[in-house]
Order: sequence, then structure tokens, then C-alpha cells
Amino acid sequence: MTRIPRIEDVRRAGRNLFSSAKTWGAVAGGVALGSLAALSACAPQAPARPPCPEGQVCLLMGNGSEPATLDPHKATGTWESRILSDAFMGLTQDDPEGEPIPGMAERWEVSADGLVWTFHLREAYWSDGVPVSADDFVFSLRRIMLPETASEYASLLYFIAGAKAVNEGAAAPETLGARAINPRTLEITLVHPAPYLPEVAKHQTMFPVPKHLVERLGDAWVQPQNIVSNGPYVIDAWRLGDYVKLSKNPRFYEADQVCVDQVYFYPTTDATSAERRVRRGELDVNFDIQSNRVAFLREQIPDYVRTHTYLGVTYMAFNSNVPELQDVRVRQALSMAVDREFITQKLLRGGQEPAYTFVPPGVADYTPPPPPEWAAWPLERRQAQARRLLAEAGYGPGNPLRLEIKHRNSPDPTLFMPAVQADWKEIGVQVSMAQNETQIAYAAYRARDFQIADAGWVADYNDAMSFLYLNQSTTGSQNYGDYKNPRYDELLALADNEPDAARRAGYLAQAEAIVLRDAPIVPVYFLINRALVNPKITGWVDNIIDHHRTRFLCVAGKSAPAGG
Repeated sequence: MTRIPRIEDVRRAGRNLFSSAKTWGAVAGGVALGSLAALSACAPQAPARPPCPEGQVCLLMGNGSEPATLDPHKATGTWESRILSDAFMGLTQDDPEGEPIPGMAERWEVSADGLVWTFHLREAYWSDGVPVSADDFVFSLRRIMLPETASEYASLLYFIAGAKAVNEGAAAPETLGARAINPRTLEITLVHPAPYLPEVAKHQTMFPVPKHLVERLGDAWVQPQNIVSNGPYVIDAWRLGDYVKLSKNPRFYEADQVCVDQVYFYPTTDATSAERRVRRGELDVNFDIQSNRVAFLREQIPDYVRTHTYLGVTYMAFNSNVPELQDVRVRQALSMAVDREFITQKLLRGGQEPAYTFVPPGVADYTPPPPPEWAAWPLERRQAQARRLLAEAGYGPGNPLRLEIKHRNSPDPTLFMPAVQADWKEIGVQVSMAQNETQIAYAAYRARDFQIADAGWVADYNDAMSFLYLNQSTTGSQNYGDYKNPRYDELLALADNEPDAARRAGYLAQAEAIVLRDAPIVPVYFLINRALVNPKITGWVDNIIDHHRTRFLCVAGKSAPAGG
């Protein structure tokens, strides 16, 4: 359990306490700005940086959390994806703007019915010199679907023919709709059209793994002393709790266009501490800024602060296995009582927007349903209605509802969770809180070891389905609350099989409206991506999915990659 500040007292005393970022920031982060260490070669003025070989370019990245794995088929976090997307490459890849472009596949064709995709692979090699083949992709797609692989992301690929049956152990892996026509031609057959396949193909779930190595070493293939990769970088070392180090892959097909020679990824769970490291030149990038310090840092080091609209949402999930949370009136009451405006405008102050729907604005080819009617009500009216709903469900002063929120220890949840606790106290709900390290929290969610879970989701691909599938009954461990609604599932299935984009979007919007009515989750706010980036770095392009692959980055005065 964590000790909870009395934010309700702060509110009554005056909310402006939380709006003075400048004063607070001067105390918490007033580190004198000294000369920044050079980003390339050895920098004697910054001894905290590891040595960089003479004539090379080295970058140090603050990456949020410690990776749990370097296996693409088992990774789930954005902090893991950043590392893996530097080391591996799927059929497609991100360009500097985060859009899909050819990767291992030089080109592809799609059948008239949208069900058969044929990918023509370029000549490429694993970092040990073995050719990358279509058979590697077939092997990898089968591997991620095997029940023994226990991939949390397997359901993302259920659009491939036979995938669901293989993943559930009901069919042999050879029945999966993926085959190698020849060493450099891959055919994938789908159960329904998936126009977003080029987006998914750059996600780690569709990364190839080296068949020749995995078959010989099993799970040990992913250890740094064994691992080989097919992307711009190879993984040299993983010092647990310290860093993951990658070096340029000389066998990458465009190695001559890669500027950065070495890149280190450091776990930086404390965003304020990481901020100081950036200011001292010990980190070149940190992929996060504590929200309530954005305005202060824009005054202090404006050239470093990068923010942009993001396809992401912070939400809370209700565990449907908890009896108290099986009553829709309870869930609706808890959702409507959360003061999202206070959280975003007074606490976080980083540009986040209150969320009354689940799918963020800006998703391609999608118009969300109207928010719940109560979203436009004043907070006092919402609180009064929440108390009435709780009373109808049997809760009140004589029988208070008691619940626990399990939340991540990252900066923003630590900041706003006490506000949620205070909001629910105002309607008579007694809430305790359990703070966990991010990886431990998500492991608990997947094991259903929670009552209410604080979570965040960032689109795996730019489509509303990337969010809505989380509440599908077949999704598995990432449907944290085990939400089930047959009509919701039916609408998503209709959308999957609908070739007309407008009609498909309509089905998806109807499905989202059901989730808003049933309230298995509480959308809290839509994210923005926030990073501190040394202005000497070139090739960084702010984008809606916050993908910034090292192969496109460079340093001012050095040779830039093509298109960087």
C-alpha cells in the first residue's frame, strides 16, 4: 500500500496550488545548465557517458522501463519495442514520420478479395550471415501462435487464416495461412480483409526470428551472447538494471546509410532524474517528461522539449470477476465521478485531453460515437447521479463500497491516482491503493490479480480496431477485466468482414458505444507523446505514433542517413 496525499483537501483549499508549474519546477528541477557533452566520440566533460570509439557516433536513450524480454514474440511494452525495432525488421518498417514503408518486403500484391497477400522479399541477411528467407517468416508466424510460446499479442494476428485455432491448440501450426512459395516469396492468407496489414507488419509480433538459431538453441537464442538480428543494429549487451547496448549491423542492407554506430537504452523510471541527466549531457534523449514539468522545461530548455498528438489513452479497467464490479450501475457511477478536467488541466498540465470515449482522436478513417450524456454535466451533477446509482446498487453511508486500485509507479499515474481516490471518496466509496513497478503491475493485470487496474494503451497500428479489440472476448490476457458482450464481438466481426471503409467505421463506432454504455473501463485522458531531445540530434520527426527509429537519426555535423 502507498501513503496517499489528501488531494481532496488541496482542492477545497484552492486548485491553483497545482497550476504553478514554474514555482514548483524551480525547486524540484533547478539544475544549473552547464555545457552539454558532445553527442559523438569521447566526451571528457561528461564522464558519466560510456566511451564512444573515435570517429563513431553514439547515442544514449532514456527508455522508461527495464525490458522484460528481448524476444519479439513475447515483448509487450513500448520500451521493449523501441529496442527491438532497432534490431529487427518486419515485412514493413517505420519511416521517419512513423508511416509504413517497405522493409524486408520490397513490394507486395493483394488479391481482389483482399484475402491473399504476396510479399516479395529483398536480398537480406541475418547478422551472422545467414540469408533471411520466407521460411523464417513462416516459422515465426507459427511460433508466435504456438500455445507454448504464450505470446500475449498472439490475438493481434487472428486475421491470419487458422491463427486462432493454432493459438488455442486446436490445430497444427502447419495449418496457419502462411507459406513460402520460394525463399524470397511469402504468401499470407487471411480470414477477412485487413487493409491495415502493412501497419501491423511493422509491429514486433510480425518480426521474423532466425529459424536456424531458434531451432538449435530454443529460448536461449535471445540471450545477448547468442542473438542475431536482421535490422539496422545488433544487440551487444544487456546489463540488467543498467542498459541494453546495440551496435550498427554491418550486414544490414542499407548499413551505409545508417549514421549512428552505437545506441544505449537506459531504464529511466524516474522522469525527473532522467531530465537532469539529459541536461547534464548524460542522456541524449529521454522518451518521457513528467507532465507537470512540460511548461517549466519549455521555459528552461525550449529546444529540447518535443510534444505531439499521440494515439494513446490512459484508462482504468474493472475486473469483472469482482462481485461489486459486476453491477453496471457501480461501474457507471465510478466513471462519471472522475474529474478528468482537473486531472488534465490542473495536475498533469502536459497537453493531455480528457477522455470520455476510448479511441483517441486522429485515428485514421474513424469517427467515434458521441460521449455519454453526462460528460457535459457539471461535476456536482455527475457526483449526485453517481451517488443515486450507488444507492440503487445497495451502497451508501451504512454500507460503503470498498475497492482497491492497483496502479503503475510511473510519474503520471502516481500523480493523478490520488485525485481519483478523492473523487470516489466524494461519492462515498472507500478506496485503497497499491502501487507497483510498471512490469509487475501489468503482470498482475494479466493474471487478473486486481480489482481496478490503472493502464495505458498506445496503438499498435493506426486503426480503431487497435483499441477496440482490447475489449473483445477472444483477446485474452490484454482484456484485463475479462469483459464479454456478444453484440460487441458481433460488431467487431462485421467490421472485420466489411470492405466498405465508411460502413466498417460505423460498425466500429457502434461497438465503442456499447463499451461506453457498459463501462467495463474508465477512459481518463488521451495521451500526448513527450520527449526531451538534444537539439544536436537530426532526423527526429514528431509523429502521431511516437516512433523514432535510430537508423534515421544522426548528429549535426555528421553524415546523415538518406532521408534523415
